[in-house]
Amino acid sequence: MDKMETKSGAEDANELVPEIGEHLMVKRSDNTWHSAEVIEMRSNSCENGRQEYYVHYDGFNRRLDEWVGSDRFDSCKTANGSAGDVTKTGETTGGGAGDAVAKSGSGGGGAAQHMCLASVDSIDGTDRKITRNQKRKHDEINHIQKTLAEMDPTTAALEREHEAITKVKYVDRIQFGKYEIDCWYFSPFPEEYGKQPKLWICEYCLKYMRLEKTYRYHQSDCCWRQPQGKEIYRKSTISVYEVDGRDHKIYCQNLCLLAKLFLDHKTLFFDVEPFIFYILCEVDKHGAHIVGYFSKEKESPDGNNLACILTLPPYQRKGYGKFLIAFSYELSKLEQSVGSPEKPLSDLGKLSYRSYWSWILLEILRDFRGVLSIRDLSQMTSITQNDIIGTLQSLNMVKYWKGQHVICVTPKLVEEHLKSAQYKRPRLTVENGCLRWSPPKKQSKSGKK
Repeated sequence: MDKMETKSGAEDANELVPEIGEHLMVKRSDNTWHSAEVIEMRSNSCENGRQEYYVHYDGFNRRLDEWVGSDRFDSCKTANGSAGDVTKTGETTGGGAGDAVAKSGSGGGGAAQHMCLASVDSIDGTDRKITRNQKRKHDEINHIQKTLAEMDPTTAALEREHEAITKVKYVDRIQFGKYEIDCWYFSPFPEEYGKQPKLWICEYCLKYMRLEKTYRYHQSDCCWRQPQGKEIYRKSTISVYEVDGRDHKIYCQNLCLLAKLFLDHKTLFFDVEPFIFYILCEVDKHGAHIVGYFSKEKESPDGNNLACILTLPPYQRKGYGKFLIAFSYELSKLEQSVGSPEKPLSDLGKLSYRSYWSWILLEILRDFRGVLSIRDLSQMTSITQNDIIGTLQSLNMVKYWKGQHVICVTPKLVEEHLKSAQYKRPRLTVENGCLRWSPPKKQSKSGKK
């Protein structure tokens, strides 16, 4: 007997009842068919109690997991095997999750690209095999996420726990200002909110609500028209606010809950006091509309100048991500320090950082004449030496010679890279004259400034 059963007493006798754990053929939102695992089921209160099933498409990024009705399942076929099976249309599906994201075009992002190990092998002109230690260093430079098998037992256990807790994305979409946004990942909202298919969130004070009528009433009552905190940057319609997690705790917690809907590996949402949040906005006659943000530890033992970064989906591919990255480094320059983003980076984060680092370094190398060391570049840009080395390696501009990394550059090579769309000048740059900010005074151990 086939594993698929029919629903007894249903209006349509052929309507199928998928079971949790089954791998079935499901029609995706782009009308292609793909094998998927049934993870969870629910009755959707926003759709007149419609029965829905949460599915994970084999071989695809978890961002594409979704709730579907029984009409989206193939009534004739149960999927066998894993990712890479032939779909109903006869097309062979891609293997990796990154591949799948790139093909789908969902969420404004593509697959994460890393410098291949072969290019590391050939840096010194030999065909030697890299050692385990060299591979570890390469992975750290390129921020490659380890598999569970590669992690130590404690880290692997925490990662399994994270996957179990965040496996099901209950909140499908949110209303945020004028945008209705599809959510990508689980976020730990309180249960009475976190199990709702849709939430309404005030774009100014970030209060979240279950009902549209509550949201409409709140809109007429809310007095906020910009983020809480202090505006530290304004150029035309672009504004940045600095918000201290200690001074505006609830607001920052709500910001983190919102961000987690679009970030897979974000765990911070309650302990916001050690962090400062820099919120990027588009300003019009109605107010300052949140575009994205980054957070930063007030005191980072690892020298991180950025903890978390997000551009909301409606504003992606407009240059805001690189603007936030550049802004974090401008703050580091004013602090006279070097910094690096906290790891691991998301797939989109890796691409944005590598592109930003490449453009900054190429601009300097194009105009510079004379001797320049990696340490010099670090002091000029506030980018760490490890990040500079990794970036120059990806550009084939550094070699390891006599125990140290040596920059090997020709004007022709620099110009060839700068002609590439990947390394072109960002659409938005930080104008230092519009930045009104100075580093906070360090506190001594006695507590005195």
